[in-house]
Amino acid sequence: MDRRTLLLGSTAALAAGSLPAFAQSAADVKIGFTYPLSGNSAQIGVDAQRAFETAAEIINNNYDFDLPLAKGAGLPELGGAKIKLIFADHQSDPQKGRAEAERLITQESVCAVVGTYQSAVAVTVSQICERYQIPFVSAENSSPSLHRRGLKYFFRPAPHDEMYSAAMFDFFDAMRKKGVKIETLSLFHEDTIFGSDSANAQSKLAAERGYKVVADIKYRANTSSLSAEVQQLKAANADVLMPSSYTTDSILLIKTMAELGYKANAIVAQDAGFSDKAFYDAVGDKVEGAISRSTFSLDLATKRPMVGKINAMYKEKSGKDLNDLTSREFMALLVLADAINRAKSTDGAKIRDALAATDISGERTIMPWKQIKFDESGQNNDADPVLLQYVGGKFLTISPQQAAIAEAIWPMK
Repeated sequence: MDRRTLLLGSTAALAAGSLPAFAQSAADVKIGFTYPLSGNSAQIGVDAQRAFETAAEIINNNYDFDLPLAKGAGLPELGGAKIKLIFADHQSDPQKGRAEAERLITQESVCAVVGTYQSAVAVTVSQICERYQIPFVSAENSSPSLHRRGLKYFFRPAPHDEMYSAAMFDFFDAMRKKGVKIETLSLFHEDTIFGSDSANAQSKLAAERGYKVVADIKYRANTSSLSAEVQQLKAANADVLMPSSYTTDSILLIKTMAELGYKANAIVAQDAGFSDKAFYDAVGDKVEGAISRSTFSLDLATKRPMVGKINAMYKEKSGKDLNDLTSREFMALLVLADAINRAKSTDGAKIRDALAATDISGERTIMPWKQIKFDESGQNNDADPVLLQYVGGKFLTISPQQAAIAEAIWPMK
């Protein structure tokens, strides 16, 4: 290298170093995502990746959608900076999640973390984010206890299981008024925080609303056999079976029910496995008429055409329609990016304050929500759940009345 080249290089480096912070911030804004990308729940993680990639495509480019940051390319308050997605595999292990969150923060220098599908993993990941004062956005974790730990950097745009369960019991009450017999319930739930919190919420609501829980069965997550548990469900023969299970366990439940000759009168599920395409590919012929709570339905595309267009973008990447999980993941990134843009910074504390000030109307989402606005605990209490029924290979919204496009089929076929 000659002296002139060396001087030019030094001058360029000096000029770059003297740029104001605003100009430097036009570099990529790195956000960490930790999901199960291997093991039994790997497909859930892959689907989540595609949802986040769809959201990033809309943020980083110019689209004529009435969504935060859709119009115009990048983050305008950060010089047009683009969102860069950094993924980590927590392998459905809370301690692996803890380690991966710390790596994302200390080695990848992400300014926020999004995750995690399993609520048990969200517990450890959110604690690490709190320690480093980095926002954690809970995209689809539904355990109610997550936002009640006094964390200042935890935010959840979507509902939790108490909100979902209330929607289920509102539906039961409405069906009773129509003369449908719904008196007894069987709760069936895995033994992590997701299943336990879900069952606790449902037991409490059953007592308050006058329903009798005739079976409350907890099983070990990712078990190899559910024969004993299904025999108990068969003996109880409740009016409604209410499972809270992830995909592999949900498939095993339905297959075991078929093997043991137990036909539920009705299934009203706490989402999770009952929202996954892999579940319906495996046992769809056995769950015609099953109902699951949700926060999303493609029915909304009839009122908001952009929902159908965004679904098409996601489907091109994934080969699937958006569902309850992937729609929440899509919105989580938009909410976070909107806050980073308003913060005009990648500083964790400033992003946290911007998230706390979030106020997005429901019409500017792909969800049937009133708005996105966080309370002091980081929970959005205006994320309105819906109930979907699986009919003829697709989901139809059956509740609440203002969102329904079809009457519930009761009992199941």
